Amino acid sequence: MGVSPEDALDHIQLIMLVNDVSLRGLIPGELAKGFGFFQSKPSSAFSPVAVTPDELGDAWRGGKLHLPLVSHLNDSLFGKPDAGVDMTFHFGQLVAHAAKTRPLGAGCIIGSGTISNKLDDAPGKPVDQGGVGYSCIAEIRTIETINDGKPATSFMKFGDRIRIEMNDAKGSSIFGTIDQVVEKYEGP
Repeated sequence: MGVSPEDALDHIQLIMLVNDVSLRGLIPGELAKGFGFFQSKPSSAFSPVAVTPDELGDAWRGGKLHLPLVSHLNDSLFGKPDAGVDMTFHFGQLVAHAAKTRPLGAGCIIGSGTISNKLDDAPGKPVDQGGVGYSCIAEIRTIETINDGKPATSFMKFGDRIRIEMNDAKGSSIFGTIDQVVEKYEGP
């Protein structure tokens, strides 16, 4: 508790990927009840492998991981933004902020938030339009709404698949792949 951002970097033991899912259709009603996000934030998926910062070599610098996060939506490249570029707060700052009023125990997970890159000091663009794409469907929908008055990209639906991974400079997977298909829950 009360650790400085610089000293917090020394406490980071493992790094992994996470797919933080939001059920956008449930969010407005849930927030209206005043409970915050609970049902609209189901279980997150984590990469099958976590690595120590030193295993990332030069890609881990300044408390940021400087490699592209590659996402494929239904086998089409959706995004490859660099996780370190345009990251507002490094992980030491995030840990220090979370530990300002409480001690963080071993195994505590701190997320960086959505990975996104600007293009020419403006919002990013899809890969097929010369950008690095996105790692969040809500982000592309917001940009589409600003640019065109309405979103063109749909949220994921039953049967859709998302694959998320990060590769080293040689193209080898670092964390393994998060591979999820949206399935309808049929109940017990």
